[in-house]
Amino acid sequence: MNEDVKAFIDALRQGERPKSPQTLQSYERDLLQMTAYLRGEGVDRAEDVQKHQLSLYFNRLREQGRAAATVARQMVAVRSFFHGLVASGRIPSNPAIGLEAPKPDKRKAEALEPEEIERLLAAPDAASDAGMRDAAMMETLYATGMRVSELVALDLEHVRLELGIIRCVDARGRERIIPVGGAAADALTAYLERVRPQLAKAGGQALFLNLQGGRITRQGLWKILKQAARDAGIERELTPHSLRQAFAAHLLRNGADLRSVQEMMGHAGLQATLQYAQPAKARINDVYRQAHPRAGRHT
Repeated sequence: MNEDVKAFIDALRQGERPKSPQTLQSYERDLLQMTAYLRGEGVDRAEDVQKHQLSLYFNRLREQGRAAATVARQMVAVRSFFHGLVASGRIPSNPAIGLEAPKPDKRKAEALEPEEIERLLAAPDAASDAGMRDAAMMETLYATGMRVSELVALDLEHVRLELGIIRCVDARGRERIIPVGGAAADALTAYLERVRPQLAKAGGQALFLNLQGGRITRQGLWKILKQAARDAGIERELTPHSLRQAFAAHLLRNGADLRSVQEMMGHAGLQATLQYAQPAKARINDVYRQAHPRAGRHT
């Protein structure tokens, strides 16, 4: 496909409305990056490229922490490239048509403070089966940094409390081992011993069950989180991402290294993890002024 990219760039350079050298360099860099990814996935020919492969590629860029504007620019280059191949008769249709461009980046909400997390995790009614289950789910989310989709996909075999670990498999089938202990392990033990046997009416291996005995859904868990936030008096808006965000921000704030947090969160690159380090970095000056013996002696 690299030869197709070269021919496309040459056509743009010699066209009636030639692109600037900077734009051509940007297009070529973006397209070669795409072809390298596809080659790694076993796709070497333009005619073999499928829409879902391009979708996975752009999702990967987002996971790496690329700005929405950068991803949108690459999407324009890719769409134009395949459009040119269709126009020249090389391929029958454009696989990039219909890909959803990323929305502009919004200012990220600050992570919940530890005191807010404590209130949130204490909100479920510990005397009820549903409350014990809800506490176990929220404790596990905060203790592991898993995505909501990953949590609801957990089966019994993924949890090894005697080893202090949870085996998590993401949407792409990539596995990671996450430590779990303390309050989350206690909540999980109570749920597994006292609640799940009462809910498991239809068998199955799902870890977290709804009151009808089926696997709990993302929507069901999200409703539980929103209700817990209301009960805890947390007025700011929560999202399904809030506990994952707090997990990373609090670890980094307390001195965890980026590589370890990256591995636990399942990020493909450090850039995606770095976004959670910003609140921690903002506190460095305050810590320095408070802790260094001579920090206040500036004249």
